[in-house]
Amino acid sequence: MPQQVAENDRPWHALSPEEALARRESTPGGLEAEDARARLARHGPNQLQQVQGRPAWKRLLAQFNNILMVILLVAAAASLGLGHLLDAIAIFGVVLIIALIGFIQEGKAEQALDSIRDMLSPRAQVVRDGRRSEIPAEQLVPGDIVLVESGDRVPADLRLLEAGRLRAEEAALTGESIPVDKGVDAVAEDTDLAERSCMAYAGTIVVQGNARGLVVETGETTEIGRISELLRGVETLRTPLLRQLDRAGRVLALIIMVTAVLTAAFGILVHGEPLVGMFMAAVGLAVAAIPEGMPAIVTIGLALGVQAMARQNAIIRRLPAVETLGSISTIFSDKTGTLTRNEMTARAVCLPDGEIRIEGTGFTPEGTFHEVRDGEPLDEPLDLDAHHALRHFLKVGVLCNNAELARDEGRWHIHGDPTEGALVVAAAKAGLAAGELRGDHDRQDAIPFESERRYMATLHEMDGEPYLLVKGAPDRLLEMCHRVRTDAGETELDHGEWEARIHALSERGLRVLALAEKRAEGITDLVDEHAEDGLVLLGLVGLLDPPRDEAIAAVKDCLAAGIRPVMVTGDHAVTARAIAVQLGFAQTGRAITGREIEAMSDAELEDVILDVDVYARAAPEHKLRLVTAMQARGGVCAMTGDGVNDGPALKRADVGVAMGIQGTEAAKEAAEMVLADDNFATIVRAIREGRKVYDNIRKTITFLLPTNGAQGLAIMIAVLAGGLLPVTPLQALWVNMVVAVTLGLALAFEAGERDLMRRAPRDPAAPLLDLFLLWRVVFVSVLLLLGVYGIFSWLLDGQGGSLALARSGAVNMLVTGCAAYLINSRYLRRSSLSLTGLFGSRPVWIAIALVVALQLAWTYLPVMQLVFGSTALAPGHWLAILVVGVAIFLAVELEKGVLRRFHGEQGATEDAGEDPRERAEAR
Repeated sequence: MPQQVAENDRPWHALSPEEALARRESTPGGLEAEDARARLARHGPNQLQQVQGRPAWKRLLAQFNNILMVILLVAAAASLGLGHLLDAIAIFGVVLIIALIGFIQEGKAEQALDSIRDMLSPRAQVVRDGRRSEIPAEQLVPGDIVLVESGDRVPADLRLLEAGRLRAEEAALTGESIPVDKGVDAVAEDTDLAERSCMAYAGTIVVQGNARGLVVETGETTEIGRISELLRGVETLRTPLLRQLDRAGRVLALIIMVTAVLTAAFGILVHGEPLVGMFMAAVGLAVAAIPEGMPAIVTIGLALGVQAMARQNAIIRRLPAVETLGSISTIFSDKTGTLTRNEMTARAVCLPDGEIRIEGTGFTPEGTFHEVRDGEPLDEPLDLDAHHALRHFLKVGVLCNNAELARDEGRWHIHGDPTEGALVVAAAKAGLAAGELRGDHDRQDAIPFESERRYMATLHEMDGEPYLLVKGAPDRLLEMCHRVRTDAGETELDHGEWEARIHALSERGLRVLALAEKRAEGITDLVDEHAEDGLVLLGLVGLLDPPRDEAIAAVKDCLAAGIRPVMVTGDHAVTARAIAVQLGFAQTGRAITGREIEAMSDAELEDVILDVDVYARAAPEHKLRLVTAMQARGGVCAMTGDGVNDGPALKRADVGVAMGIQGTEAAKEAAEMVLADDNFATIVRAIREGRKVYDNIRKTITFLLPTNGAQGLAIMIAVLAGGLLPVTPLQALWVNMVVAVTLGLALAFEAGERDLMRRAPRDPAAPLLDLFLLWRVVFVSVLLLLGVYGIFSWLLDGQGGSLALARSGAVNMLVTGCAAYLINSRYLRRSSLSLTGLFGSRPVWIAIALVVALQLAWTYLPVMQLVFGSTALAPGHWLAILVVGVAIFLAVELEKGVLRRFHGEQGATEDAGEDPRERAEAR
């Protein structure tokens, strides 16, 4: 509960300026510096509670929170207890290296958002000791006097003492997209947050005017701090990959431990082997079978996805969100600025005598006017000097307006509301300069726009007579007008005709405003009654916030990928529906409003959630219900948002997407991803990257498991048969390490396959390793096992070599077979027998070259021979190993071909059709 309620029953907005100053024990001249320091110590810094990042030691320990790593640590401890120091050190070393890799990569990911966290204004203009100065905003205290002006972000909750035409953008707090006018008069105690005109709240933006305000609340006691508490009660869902890896790890660990124990027991009971020897054999089997590198490889793959997305303006705050993006089935997206350019443009003017189209898009004041005949604009530009009605209409649009058009560093932009700015730009295209018009026709008084009023009125002298000019919502102005001005004079207003024109403009996706006027003899101070009757309608203007070109292309990519884009906007339903059609994702033809959402039960909303593409007049609080309803129907959804009250929905969504430019800190903290460019197309690019990352993780796991499977089977068979181990536990650990950090890592850099965005979204309930991949793991494990035992037996029995020679051959055979299988693994089903398949990945061949160098060192360096019991191989031995490796590669390609034929799949072996971007990325 805000602090002011505890101190006094009357809230700040119900107090007069004098009462507020008295309660905060302050004066218009501000606090004294010493008093301010004391208050800072008492109230604390002016900042929202920050989510504390994990200390480095906790992040490091988290890397061991995996059952496979725990088993390895237990095995290492047991080895140490039995006096096998070298084995224990090796196991500990590998576990530590794997943990460090994950620790470093995750640390980089946690820092990815630091550069864009900036909720409160970093500096504030404050009056202390009677003097104006600038201080860090976090040093503000209750009782300070703060000065704000156009463009400032309000640094704390202020009770306004003075306000000069102040307007504030409060969408971050209230969801109201239109700037609100501010004053100093107290309002009723039960006034809604959005209508407390005498207050300026922390995190909101001043879009016009200036003010002096008393700081009444800071930090967590501000309104923005109170609302952010909602985030703590919203459940955060676990991602599919984490659930599947946890489940797979537990199952794998159980299988490995049971197998190791049974194998050791068999050796003791059947073959009479010593207990210590069989215990070490069981440890060796566990070490060989456990894929130590898998957790780190998954982490690295996700971290690479984070880095790739950051280069494309998508900042990932949590590593698993990279994978979750790949299973997104629905994107709930805001319209303004995300699907559109946020550059409101006047495109059509409807006058009583006809329609006029305006060329040009955005804030650049360039474009021509064309008269419309039979629904189509004429090619010949309109003679503006001869069209007095249009010039008068544009003139009124500029005078009843607070926006200004400016050019900085060659770029045109608007100071003020973009909707008003569109009228100023339209007038500039006709050669009417806003500054000159306003200088020639001084504003004598004004009624500011307010949401409940739905219009703005100004008083000017025009042609020597006082005129009241009004601009506002067309349906509201039709209620206030009884006549319409034509070239022939004033005539009766046909409400049905003008309502049809409004509807026609809205159907084209245009936001509609109406302009009206009347003579104002004897009026000096405007009140609502002056404007709300007797007006003469001048016409309508249709405004368009143009869709982003890249958003249109991104929507096509979504639909091809089986993803439903859904618009959630505050616009009128007809306008929103028209924009959706232009963007290309209005597939079902249905649009409902926020009022209809409120009238529905949760069950009713779940019934329609799959059939509605547009939610119009939707408030931020509706977003949480939409996300919950979609998830109840089995959907995996992304939700965009930028305001504080979007936070609960962003946190509940499978992937919350916050705006990096317009978004608040509360939205960014609740989201998994932040868009640095506020662009819908960036979400789609991130989804493609997420699918690629998941693909590569599956490929990597499918590649790593056969290596462990072959080693585990080799040790198990040797124990069961009472024979010699072809690979010692220490040698198995070396193979696991080399394969994981070199060959396995290469697949994390693979480019996405060409059909990546032509697949349906992945079912989040689908197993990480389906029957097909399990078959592949078993098949390749057997191939590697045959190769290892074949080379081992050939060297030991056929060549009469030593046990060390046979084991050296077996280890090198295993690594060579893995290198060959790495090339197979670039495509799970497609053939790798092509130039692109064989040589299209630079990381793969760098990894193979590195592993060759490591194996040569392992085989020939005396220190490695001493530690691992290896010995030198002859050239003929290497030739035999290479032949078997090629045979393994061809056997897997044959298996792919059989599966493609069985499933009726085309296994493109040619390079034609390969995406050039994918080949470039792979290189």
